Amino acid sequence: MQRREAVAWAMNDKQLSQRRACRVMSQPRGSQRRVLQGRQENDLVESRLVELANVHGAWGCPQLHQQLRREGHRINHKRTHRLYCKHGLSLRRRRRRRLPERVQQPLLQQLRPNQVWSMDFMSDTLVNRRAYRTFNVIDDCARDVLAIEIDFSLTGERVIRVLQQLREWHGKPDAMRSDNGPEFRCHSVQNWAKHQGIEWQFTQPGCPAQNAYIERFNGTFRVEVLDAYQFETLDQARAISEQWIPIYNEQRTHSAIGHLPPMAFKRQRQLPKSLLSTGIG
Repeated sequence: MQRREAVAWAMNDKQLSQRRACRVMSQPRGSQRRVLQGRQENDLVESRLVELANVHGAWGCPQLHQQLRREGHRINHKRTHRLYCKHGLSLRRRRRRRLPERVQQPLLQQLRPNQVWSMDFMSDTLVNRRAYRTFNVIDDCARDVLAIEIDFSLTGERVIRVLQQLREWHGKPDAMRSDNGPEFRCHSVQNWAKHQGIEWQFTQPGCPAQNAYIERFNGTFRVEVLDAYQFETLDQARAISEQWIPIYNEQRTHSAIGHLPPMAFKRQRQLPKSLLSTGIG
C-alpha cells in the first residue's frame, strides 16, 4: 500500500511516467494498475464484532469471523483476529487447579489390619462400548480386597457411602492412601475423613509407585476379571467380581506375604504373639 502511494506521488508531483515511477519504487505495474475493491468501514465491522461477542460470550475468534462472513462483511481472518485482540475479546481459559504440594509417603509393610487402606479407580467398557468404572479398596496389611464398587458414574458421595459401609464392617482405619483424583480431593470426602479422624495420604502426582499395593491389585483384577470376560451389563460385571473376591482373598497366594492367601495371613497377624511363637494357627 505504501509503494502504491509512493508511485502515485511520483507520477503526480515529479511528473514521471507510470513505468518509470514503478521501476524507481520497485512496484510491479500489474499491482499498480489493479483496482482495489476497498474495505468496509472499520467502525461498522468493529461494532458488529463487539456486538456479537457480547451476545454470544462463548464464541471464539473463528466462530465470530465465520458469522461476520455469513452476514456479508468483507473481512479476512487476520483482520478479524486483530480487531478481536484490540477489543480484548479473548475467551478466558479455564486454568487447571494446581495441586498442593504432596509429601512423599513411605510405602511400608503394615503390621496389623486397618492401619492403611489403599484405593483407586479403574475403567473398562461393556460389549456395547459403554464405559464404566470400578472403585477398588484393599487393606495394605494382607492385601485383601475390601470392596469393588462398579457403576457408570462414581462420585465423591458414592465413595463416602462405600467407605462408611466398610468402616461399619471392618472398623476404622488409621489412614487411607490414594492418588489425587477429583473424587478423593473433593470437599465432601475430605470433610468426612476429617470428621472420622482418618488421615488421608495423597501420593505425589505422577508417582503411582507410592501406591504400589493397589496398583498391583489393579493389574491382577484387570487380567483375571476385566480382560477375561466380556460383560454385557453392569450386573454381570458385579456378579463375576463378587465371585472372584473370595477366590482372591481365600485361595490365591501372594509371594509378598509368605505365599499365603490374604485372609490366612491376616488371621496370623491377628493371633497373639504367644500363640505365634508356639506355631499354633
